[in-house]
Amino acid sequence: MQGPLLLPGLCFLLSLFGAVTQKTKTSCAKCPPNASCVNNTHCTCDHGYTSGSGQELFTFPLETCNDINECTPPYSVYCGFNAVCHNVEGSFYCQCVPGYRLHSGNEQFSNSNENTCQDTTSSKTTQGRKELQKIVDKFESLLTNQTLWRTEGRQEISSTATTILQDVESKVLETALKAPEQKVLKIQNDSVAIETQVITDNCSEERKTFNLNVQMNSMDFRCNDVIQGDTQGPSAIAFISYSSLGNIINATFFEETDKKDQVYLNSQVVSAAIGPKRNMSLSKSVTLTFQHVKMNPSTKKVFCVYWKSTGQGSQWSRDGCFLIHVNKSHTMCNCSHLSSFAVLMALTSQEEDPVLTVITYVGLSVSLLCLLLAALTFLLCKAIQNTSTSLHLQLSLCLFLAHLLFLVGIDRTEPKVLCSIIAGALHYLYLAAFTWMLLEGVHLFLTARNLTVVNYSSINRLMKWIMFPVGYGVPAVTVAISAASWPHLYGTADRCWLHLDQGFMWSFLGPVCAIFSANLVLFILVFWILKRKLSSLSSEVSTIQNTRMLAFKATAQLFILGCTWCLGLLQVGPAAQVMAYLFTIINSLQGFFIFLVYCLLSQQVQKQYQKWFREIVKSKSESETYTLSSKMGPDSKPSEGDVFPGQVKRKY
Repeated sequence: MQGPLLLPGLCFLLSLFGAVTQKTKTSCAKCPPNASCVNNTHCTCDHGYTSGSGQELFTFPLETCNDINECTPPYSVYCGFNAVCHNVEGSFYCQCVPGYRLHSGNEQFSNSNENTCQDTTSSKTTQGRKELQKIVDKFESLLTNQTLWRTEGRQEISSTATTILQDVESKVLETALKAPEQKVLKIQNDSVAIETQVITDNCSEERKTFNLNVQMNSMDFRCNDVIQGDTQGPSAIAFISYSSLGNIINATFFEETDKKDQVYLNSQVVSAAIGPKRNMSLSKSVTLTFQHVKMNPSTKKVFCVYWKSTGQGSQWSRDGCFLIHVNKSHTMCNCSHLSSFAVLMALTSQEEDPVLTVITYVGLSVSLLCLLLAALTFLLCKAIQNTSTSLHLQLSLCLFLAHLLFLVGIDRTEPKVLCSIIAGALHYLYLAAFTWMLLEGVHLFLTARNLTVVNYSSINRLMKWIMFPVGYGVPAVTVAISAASWPHLYGTADRCWLHLDQGFMWSFLGPVCAIFSANLVLFILVFWILKRKLSSLSSEVSTIQNTRMLAFKATAQLFILGCTWCLGLLQVGPAAQVMAYLFTIINSLQGFFIFLVYCLLSQQVQKQYQKWFREIVKSKSESETYTLSSKMGPDSKPSEGDVFPGQVKRKY
């Protein structure tokens, strides 16, 4: 029945191949919508569209041409002062903000060179712009006062900068609220650019979010965070970009990175504030997009930071800010509060240790082979199959899948969605492995307790009933809660693993430490039970001997799987390099240790291996004998000089 079922798919593939061949050889008359034919052989997307594959020329018949949003990074069309960009299908247009209009009277224009937006509002608005201009000019004079910055110390510089930032934010908000008729206001000079938006009514469906854009930096803000319900009158939001402030409060005010890294500020400093009440906390994170000062940075370390005031001055901090995406020209960040922000990048002087990389890949490859052999042993060796073996099998499977996914996917940081999925899968598989280790500890404790309380059958029934829901269900719930609460923290800029921001790593380390501590307590109780039992019975009792061996193996497993992560936490200070090597070697060889402890050191498994080996040798010997007899034929007679196996040729 498989032949007829495969025909439709085969016909589709043949027709698709024929279509591709025909188009590449003859014409491209069947280009997709929003595409044109080139030289009668290829298709190319029209201006304002890009192909789904990213190729400029293509022949694939199922290719699509998608609209380019020129108003968002990395394109970010700049329309000039007092104007905003609007995307449309296949194109875009610029339009004056409310309160302004083109000198020609037209509604739209194409670029900043055509910008003649003029203020059409009252003299009150004009006065507001003049006040903003005064703020801008005053700030520029402070920035250019080299004597001020050269004579002050580090702490004084940070305090002065903090005061200036707060004063500018307050005065800008105050000015915007004085002229609520001017919904949107933009102004800039060589040192600072400002955009304000005023809201005089409630948030509508069409205005759920605001987008403010100054000097190629942008911010997306929720309307509900701007509207302050217990405040009478309008509310305002201000977005300010400082061109040269980063030269003063530079990367030397950031102390959260390796001293060997060369850190530099790769964006303008921006500030965001809402008023009349300076609400710093938000119901949802604000999204900031920064244009790089140095394009195409050759580094993978990117830090989203904000200017944090402390008791000893101010400095750059990563608290509450995390990276979303970075490309050659822009960096996107999310921050859970309002302040002054920037992007820091680190030129790492210390490359990844190639020896550690080789150890990782060789060790994991060996572990994968050993885990596969261990799983096959647990499945095929009838003499050792029991509840304990089932626990070993599930642990081996989880580690096998985790190590395999680590090898093939840990560095696949693009696309971001795939990287997040890989990080979530690794989170789940490693948590599942530790959960199965906890179940082994529980089973060992119940088995030891059986030496004093005869309830072995009930123990087996209990473990068989709870082990799969607990072993696979508890990690699933943990990862589901983490992914629902912090989905953006799965996947970093250079690894598909968990972010260190906001303590998210503890969604993995927390359960691991709890399991390690619980198993340690269980094993201490097991050894205490065995000690009491051995004092009253002969040490030759097989049950006690088996339980003692099981306790030894489980303890070895606890330290093999648990201590490796402890070594990972100890990679600080002068011993960091040594700990890194120990962590890499032991962690990558976990599968080998499991195969050694539960298979190679087990007498029952050794006997089974010997039995399998004898059967293989016997089967091979019988095969060779059968082949020899087949060559001689059933009717052939031995000649005088023939000697059969086991027969000695005699001389007479």
